[in-house]
Amino acid sequence: MDELTTLGFDDSDGFDIALRRRGRREDPEAIVELIVNGMFAMDTADASSEVALADIVPNDATSVLVGGLGLGFTAGALLDRLPHCRVTVVELSGALITWARASLVDTLTRVADDPRATLVHADVKDVLRDATHSWDAILLDVDNGPSFLVHDHNAPLYEPDLLSSAIARLSPGGLLAVWCERASAPLDARLRELSSDVGTVTVRVNRDGHHIDYAIHTARA
Repeated sequence: MDELTTLGFDDSDGFDIALRRRGRREDPEAIVELIVNGMFAMDTADASSEVALADIVPNDATSVLVGGLGLGFTAGALLDRLPHCRVTVVELSGALITWARASLVDTLTRVADDPRATLVHADVKDVLRDATHSWDAILLDVDNGPSFLVHDHNAPLYEPDLLSSAIARLSPGGLLAVWCERASAPLDARLRELSSDVGTVTVRVNRDGHHIDYAIHTARA
């Protein structure tokens, strides 16, 4: 697992993004990492919290907006579980979408090859502000949450104006879910100002002998 291979690198969208594989390609235990601005974002070793984000979407959802492609686990889990659902994935990195379509990583390819999935190169903040239609669920996993940002320009996503825009783009009873690397009391409070049905899902992950409690903050329209 010591061999490190860069599968792709790009800085054309104003930030660095890289795909790296730890281990040989033929090794079933090889791990793919996503690195953003030199910081670890996620890998294929444990995607339980990304899958949990998809799992909280109701079974009758037919349209879901996913903010952040990542390594494709959230969108892929939605497509696997909900056969009649159309999934729109908004991703800030055009290179990551290109890599998905180039079949560099199986989990990304799974999303790119599904006709029910649409990959959009855009800032999800702009989509939430400008969209004229609604979704049954909106899942946001574009950063680590308000307490530990990779991209400073994502800070408005966790503020009342953008959260209000997100809830306004939901179908009646629709679900907004925001992935965070830890529970955020300020985010919870802002959501409670906008919705009477707010909650937090905790996903405990064990990484290298350490327990990490990721949080998914939710609110319903």
